[in-house]
Amino acid sequence: MASLRTILTAAVAGAALLGMGLAGTVQAQEIRSAAKFGDMNTVTQDLLNRAASDGNNFLQTNGNYGQTRFYPNRQINRMNVSHLRPAWIFQTDVMESMETTPIVVNGVMYVTTSFDHVYALDARTGEELWHYKHKLGPITTYCCGPNNRGVAVYGDMVYLATLDSKLLALEAKTGKLFWSADIADPELGYSETMAPTAVNGKILIGTNGGEYGIRGFVKAYDAANGKLLWTFNTIPENSQGVWATHDATGRDEHRDIAAEKAAYAKDGDPYQKLGGGVWQNPSVDLATNRIYFVVGNPSPDLDGAVRPGDNLYTDSLVSLDLDTGKYVCHFQYVAHDVWDLDAVSPTVLVDVKGKDGTMVPGVLHAGKTGHVYVNDRRDCSLIRFSEAMVPQENMWTLPTKDGARMLPGANGGVEWSPIATDPMMGLAYAINLHQPMNYFVENAAYPSGKLWLGGAFKVIGSEEQWGNVTAVDYNTGKIRWQVKTAQPMIGGILATAGGLVFTGEGNGAFKAYDAQTGAVLWKFQAGAGVNAPPASYTVDGKQFVVVAAGGNTQLDYKRGNNIIAFTLD
Repeated sequence: MASLRTILTAAVAGAALLGMGLAGTVQAQEIRSAAKFGDMNTVTQDLLNRAASDGNNFLQTNGNYGQTRFYPNRQINRMNVSHLRPAWIFQTDVMESMETTPIVVNGVMYVTTSFDHVYALDARTGEELWHYKHKLGPITTYCCGPNNRGVAVYGDMVYLATLDSKLLALEAKTGKLFWSADIADPELGYSETMAPTAVNGKILIGTNGGEYGIRGFVKAYDAANGKLLWTFNTIPENSQGVWATHDATGRDEHRDIAAEKAAYAKDGDPYQKLGGGVWQNPSVDLATNRIYFVVGNPSPDLDGAVRPGDNLYTDSLVSLDLDTGKYVCHFQYVAHDVWDLDAVSPTVLVDVKGKDGTMVPGVLHAGKTGHVYVNDRRDCSLIRFSEAMVPQENMWTLPTKDGARMLPGANGGVEWSPIATDPMMGLAYAINLHQPMNYFVENAAYPSGKLWLGGAFKVIGSEEQWGNVTAVDYNTGKIRWQVKTAQPMIGGILATAGGLVFTGEGNGAFKAYDAQTGAVLWKFQAGAGVNAPPASYTVDGKQFVVVAAGGNTQLDYKRGNNIIAFTLD
């Protein structure tokens, strides 16, 4: 079978003969090469399809197309995890917030940093193989830090999305730029911090910028040449919806529907600047050829007066046809959101108990509201929602000019942090924040690509902030166990067949929990905030756990620049 590298070379040569260019202008770049290169085998579609059972590699941002974050190797387990020790530490050139998930392919690891650096490392030793530094173009705004959450691998290429809203294909063995495509105009508030998804010859990418009056989307590009294949706008031209008065759990949102309908009739549909960013990877159901993702907040965040209606498809689960990008179904968790409690944590595909007790294909989403939502994959309908993982008070009190207290605060619940699942135990593991906030509303005109909150959400300094790690039985919605942490949690979590759950904290603690009970079985002090999702892999018969320790801009946790890999002593 020809490698994608060969296919790409032939495609570009053919395009040159026809006088055609690539998808975008290749920008200046800086690549630092080390003395040797790793042997990267071609990442075939079959390899990606089987990622969930791959005990050697970590091929996708959340492990596999189902995004279960469940690693099937059990060499490191409950009985021996106390012997886990650092195997190597790699220091990047960027001392700033780190949210990358390490991707590992046959002993080669790919990690990213803030401001769009990519490193290829020897996964055995941490030795640098190459380093790509993207030369950023004009950037007006980006939300929540200059983060990058990682790369996608496909064929002989590594794919990166950038803060200045470009999609890049890099040669996996050298780090050289192969093609570049413009995703959207950064001057209008568009940016990229998410990792791409590679599937069936396509590279899928959403967009950030829900706080800047954008119109959100998911796009599919040809992996070979960067050609745009399809676009799905997350804000339809008819965004009003059904004028829902209650959220997914049945609680009254205190909407003035009459006033909203009058404003809609007078000013029209606000769809062109309504936000709806897509922050995280979609999950892919290969059997039905459908993708599932969640859409973020409407814009402006807190002022609903200028955006009457349900503001579809913000705060929603959405499913599309993978080949065409055509809409299949959706479910909205919070209509007309004026609290910035958007849907951001990635969707997860598992089989679940339906309402009648039979097993059905399900999709999970952990919300900022503090619930794990369980939806039916076939039609996006809600099956159940979990017990609240964090305090919920005064829901849904409307923001006011002088400030109104409501919990959860605007960061959650579960922020962008991906959850993990253990299908054998039927448990979902989530990390949560508790940050009491006051919500303020203020009317402001659209500022043309600048921050457009329509008010502010402010942490109440006199109240305690904390976090937790929570295990939820997604077949019942009941909380199985919960462990409180000293600080609000943001980053991600990993479950393994060894009966362990790994996650980190803003104070530098990286811990292994018993997946059944929540008991802390091991911990390590990383020296900077561990606010990135962990991964695991096996090389030469030895299992490793790896995580980035670089802190977090959003919660201002201590910055660092370390990639740390652990193995048994």
